[in-house]
This record gives sequence, structure tokens and C-alpha cells, in this order.
Amino acid sequence: TWFANGKLNVASNCVDRHLVNRGNKIAIIWEGDRPGDSKILTYKELHKEVCKFANVLLSLGVIKGDRVCIYMPNIIETAVAMLACARLGTIHSVIFGGFSSNALKDRLIDTQCKVVITANAGSRSGKLIPFKNIIDDALSECPLVEKVVVVKHTDSEISMTEGRDIWYQDIMANALDSHQAEPIDSNDPLFILYTSWSTGKPKGIMHSSAGYLLHCSITFKYVFDCKENDIYWCTADLAWITGHSYVLYGPLSMGATVVMYEGVPTYPDASRYWEMVDRYNINTLYTAPTILRTLVGKGDSYLDSSKRDSLRLLGSVGEPIDAGTWNWYFSKVGNEKCPILDTWWQTETGGIMLSQLPNNMTYECGEDVKPLFGIVPDLVDDDEQLTDAAV
Repeated sequence: TWFANGKLNVASNCVDRHLVNRGNKIAIIWEGDRPGDSKILTYKELHKEVCKFANVLLSLGVIKGDRVCIYMPNIIETAVAMLACARLGTIHSVIFGGFSSNALKDRLIDTQCKVVITANAGSRSGKLIPFKNIIDDALSECPLVEKVVVVKHTDSEISMTEGRDIWYQDIMANALDSHQAEPIDSNDPLFILYTSWSTGKPKGIMHSSAGYLLHCSITFKYVFDCKENDIYWCTADLAWITGHSYVLYGPLSMGATVVMYEGVPTYPDASRYWEMVDRYNINTLYTAPTILRTLVGKGDSYLDSSKRDSLRLLGSVGEPIDAGTWNWYFSKVGNEKCPILDTWWQTETGGIMLSQLPNNMTYECGEDVKPLFGIVPDLVDDDEQLTDAAV
């Protein structure tokens, strides 16, 4: 337990408390899969959208402790839905847009989901992903789901089930844009996120409110050394723990400006990331070795259309980064001037456990990775016995 008997509201910490001094500051820069498709929300604008959707959820009978599943593209409305749930003390479970209807069904049943939030379709590499159709297939075996809220994100035609399905834009049009955030017990659940398992059903990991938010906030502040006017981009989808912690909750709790991207790094070609870095003057880029290896394989010519002079810090997450990829990231992407933060953590921990810190590191792959504040790592053998190895 953390902060026993304490009260807070995660959404209020991420949005409301910035309104006085950062109300007109950009909170989210969103870029769609299709080049030229973009939106910007200030903290004031984000606050209004979150309040409106919190009121929408209340109108649908959602109360504290209910479970709401979010099956969406990586769009602003996904962030709004997550924060609105947090505002009410409703437990959200975000499900990755690449999952099948069977995977969806398992998660909807396991969470005892009451309301689903989805989109008519999403776009990835220029191809439409039929989110609503996949949801419809899953819901044939999910009797507890009462309502489905559908964001009209593309021009795709879909079928709507009368009495169950509601257009997001229609219900938001009449929603009040003010809402008093609910005080939440420190150890009340914030979200459930499913992580893969080698055999059997996926594991539902539940994170509580205060301890999780504190860990995300502290690690974001010290690992990424984010300055007031920095533009920060974590390339993760909101459906993964990296998206929860270092696209949404960690950065917004610290009043940062974050970039969200719907698409993939190679659409329409492998220069997309680098052109976005220049277009938005991004200072910190946090991405995965798998993505970097894909871009390495496309060749250095795709870097030529960008300068990337705004970059100050680079980060790696999700798996070990090999020396060859690290060297390309450092020399080519960062122009040999940006530290690379090699971070280790898991869905289960909720935030970074081992990392370098940007002001105390060498420029070598794997050097100076140490436990962060309050983390005491141990190594165990196959019998779960402590070994003599020390970190």
C-alpha cells in the first residue's frame, strides 16, 4: 500500500492543476497516419474534453469501480477516455488495436466490462482497420456490456445497434464541459492492462492510483529531464504500458507537451519519424529497438530529408538494445550529441526501474544503467533463490 488513507485524483493531477499556469500550453500534439492529418490540444482544451466525456460516462450509468474497455486507434479521444475514467474512479482497460475479436472477448469478459469505447475504423499504413466490426464480433459473447460509444474517426460506414451503440460526437455535443473530479482513495485501482503469457490466458495487471502516478511522475522528471518548453515524443501506442506511463500519465502529470502518432515509422516511407522531429522541434525521442532496427534496415538515405537539430535526449524501451543499433541511433539520428537512455521495466512495475540519468552517464552502449530511487534489485536462480550477483 502507498499513502494509506490518502486521497487524490489522477486526472486532476494530470490536467486540472496545470490550468492556472499552463492552461494555454500545448498538452498534446497528435499526428494521424495520413500525412497532414493533425490536431493540437492545450491543457484548457484537454480539460474541457475530459470533463465532457466524464459527464457522458455518468449519463450512461458508469460509476466509480465500474470497468470501461477502450479499443481505439492511437488518437486524442483515447487519451480523453482514459483521463475521464480516472476522473470518475472508473477502472479503464485499454486493448491494443491489433488484437482479434477472440482476444477482445477474453478481456471484456475477464474485466466484467460495462461500457466499450471504440472507433468506426482506424488507419495504419494507409489501410483501414475495422475497429467497430471487430468489437461487434466480440460482443456476441459479452452480455455484460451495456453501451458502445463509437468515435467517428474515418469515413467508413458501419452498422449501429439501436439502444446499445452511440456516436461519440453526438453525445459529446450536448455534454457539459465542467465536472468536479472525484476524490479517489490512494490505493484504489486506476487501470487493468493485460500482458501476454506464454501459455494460458493473458494476465490482467492492475495498478492503483497514487503509487503508480508518483512513480511515473518521478521517473519521467528525472530520467527525461524534461524542460518547460520541451516537446517530448514517446512513440508507444497508448494501449501498452509504455503508452500509459510515458505518453499519458507521467508527462501530463509534469505539465509536459507530448506528441502522439497514429501510424507506423515507415509510412509513407522511412523518413516519417525524422520529418516529424523537425516539424514539431521534438527534443526527446523515446522508442523501441525493434523500430530502430526496422529503420536501420531501410538505409541512411531516409535521414537526409531532416536535420534533427532539436533533439537533446534519446531513449530506448521494451527490449535490450544491441550495440550496432545503439551506435546508429547515437551517431546518425542524434548526430553524436544526444545521450541515449536505456531503460528497463515491465507492465508489472508500471514505470522505469533501471536506467541511466542524462546528466550522469557515458556515451557507451549499456554503460551506467543503475536502479532508480527506491529500487533494490535482486537476482534469483531457477529455484528462486537469491544469487550472489550484485547490480
